[in-house]
Amino acid sequence: MSDQGIVPGLAGVPVVESSVGFIDGHQGILEYRGHRIEDLAENSTFMETAYLLLEGQLPDESEQALWIDEITHHRRIKYKIIDALKLMPEHGHPMDALQSGVAMLGMIYPGRDVGCDQTNHNSTVRLIAKLPTLVAAYERLRHGDNAIPPRDDLPFAANFLYMLTDRVPTELETRIMDMCLILHAEHTINASTFSAMVTASALADPYTVISSAIGTLSGPLHGGANERCLQMLETIGSVENVRPWLEGRIANKEKIMGLGHRVYKTKDPRATILQALVPKLFAERGETELYKIAVELERHAAELLGDKGIWPNVDFYSGIVYERLGIPTDTFTCLFAMARVAGWLAHWREQLKDNRIYRPTQIYVGGHNVKYTPKGAR
Repeated sequence: MSDQGIVPGLAGVPVVESSVGFIDGHQGILEYRGHRIEDLAENSTFMETAYLLLEGQLPDESEQALWIDEITHHRRIKYKIIDALKLMPEHGHPMDALQSGVAMLGMIYPGRDVGCDQTNHNSTVRLIAKLPTLVAAYERLRHGDNAIPPRDDLPFAANFLYMLTDRVPTELETRIMDMCLILHAEHTINASTFSAMVTASALADPYTVISSAIGTLSGPLHGGANERCLQMLETIGSVENVRPWLEGRIANKEKIMGLGHRVYKTKDPRATILQALVPKLFAERGETELYKIAVELERHAAELLGDKGIWPNVDFYSGIVYERLGIPTDTFTCLFAMARVAGWLAHWREQLKDNRIYRPTQIYVGGHNVKYTPKGAR
C-alpha cells in the first residue's frame, strides 16, 4: 500500500464473495466448488467439471447426458464466421482471432437480456461449445487449409484435437487434453476474471463479457505467459546453459517466465499434475530436450529462489505438454481460454445475482486551474 492509501493492482483487496473457486497459496491448494483439483483431474472430465463450476454441484447421469448433448449440438459455427476468419491476417495472433470470433457470436446469437435465465443458459452452452471450433478453424484457415467440422461422435477434448489436426487422437492424448482443460477451468479472481466481472457489472451481454476476458488473458503477464515460457526454454538451449542463464536473469532482476505466482508461495498444484503427465505423453509421442531443460531449471530455481516463494506455476510445464500434442505455440493461450470460459461464466452468473456496477475511485495527482495556452503561443 502506498502512502496515499493506494493498493497497486488491488493486490489482496477483496472485491466479491464467491463460492466458485478457492486457493490457499501457502499450502498449494486449489478447489473448484470445494473439490480439490487433484481429485477432479484424476476422476472427472472437463464437461463434468464445467457443469460443476456453473451449477454448483456434480451432475447425475441424466443431467450429464443432457449437458453433453447440448454442448455437442452447438459445436458448429456459422459460415459467415468462417468467412470472416478467412479474411483475418494469416500472421495475426490466434487470441485476437478468438476475441473477434466471440464478439461475432454475440452478433449472431444476441444474449443482451441478461435477466432471462433461458437466454443466459443458451449463451453459456454456445460459448463453451463453440470456442474450440473457433480456435481450430482459425489455426487451419491461416495455413490455407479448410476448417474441419466437428464430429458429434467424439468427446469434447478429442473433437477439438481432431478439428485442429485432422487426426483422431489416441485415448491418452484425449485424456491429457481433457485434464489440461480441467486444470485451466477456474482460478478465482485473477485479471481476466475480474475483467469479465467489471464488464458484466455494466450488464453487457455474455459474449462481450467473454471477449473482454479473452483480451485480458492474452497479456504476457497472464495467459500469454505459457507461450513465452516455451520460447524461454528454447532460448536456454541446453541443460548445461541453465545455471548461468538463471544466474544472469537473477542478477539483472529479470522476470523468469513460468516461475512465481501472485498467489502461490509454493509449487502450483496444477504444475505438479501437468508434470506427471509428461512421461506418459513422451512414451507415446517421443521425448523433447525442453523437458530436461525445464526440470534442471526448476531444480536450480528451487535452490536460488525457493526461499522467496518463487516456484513453478501452471505455465511452466503446460507448453511442453501442448507442444507434444502437436499444438502450435501461439495457440497455447487459446486453449487456456477454451477452458477458462467455464470459470468466467460461473463468476458472471454470480455477478448478476447481486449486481452493482464497478466504479472504483482514484487519488488525483494532477494540476488545477491550468491556464489555457493559445495555439500560437505553445
